[in-house]
Amino acid sequence: MIEAVLFDWGDTLMRWEWEAPLLETGHRAGLAAIGRDGMPEADALATHFTETYLPFLWLPGAVEEIEYPGLVRDLLGHFGVEVTDAELARFLEAEHEAWSPARRLGVTTHALLESLRAHGLALGLVSNAFDPPWLLHRDLERMGVAERLDAAVFSSELGKRKPHPAIFERALAELEVDAERAVFVGDQLVADVGGASGVGMTTVQALWFRADPSEDAPEPDYQAFTQVDVLNVVRRLNGA
Repeated sequence: MIEAVLFDWGDTLMRWEWEAPLLETGHRAGLAAIGRDGMPEADALATHFTETYLPFLWLPGAVEEIEYPGLVRDLLGHFGVEVTDAELARFLEAEHEAWSPARRLGVTTHALLESLRAHGLALGLVSNAFDPPWLLHRDLERMGVAERLDAAVFSSELGKRKPHPAIFERALAELEVDAERAVFVGDQLVADVGGASGVGMTTVQALWFRADPSEDAPEPDYQAFTQVDVLNVVRRLNGA
């Protein structure tokens, strides 16, 4: 009997798209939030970030999360800007807000979560995200997702990325559900399907936003072409 359903965040419950122009937009907003004269140009920051740091954010198979606030502090330090903790927090918040157009909640996300909860299932979220946890949890609140979840774990608060088992195990522990009684829904075959199956969860590959082209990757137990398909899979597993 399935007792819980856990989801990836980006490209599963929420569509996230990399938009290169937003990198400079975010840096410009962050510099303005520091509120000092004599700041470097945002385009210079964006160029140095792209050349020096960007490749490390998307390393395939990496399980150690980037300490993003420290990275930003180093980025600013390269241009001779030393920031206080309060200034760094303002930069990070303004930069995160500037990326809002890249985050779009799935139109049936609320309905899916409510339908699953109506079936008596605990709901959780496990996401690889390097932004500070306080900003990510605020996103969940603003999008009306937090109130529909029982647990949410981001890699930036644990220091481990999927497919590392620790991030899945943390969420299962918060839900007080054994892995064998949980379903994980995510779009990425290695991080989501491989990681979740590695701890004993049933896996569903989410295909409604994107199809992972990875080769020689773990295969999911089920595939879902729409969010409604997830509900159908859970019903089938529970014999409904």
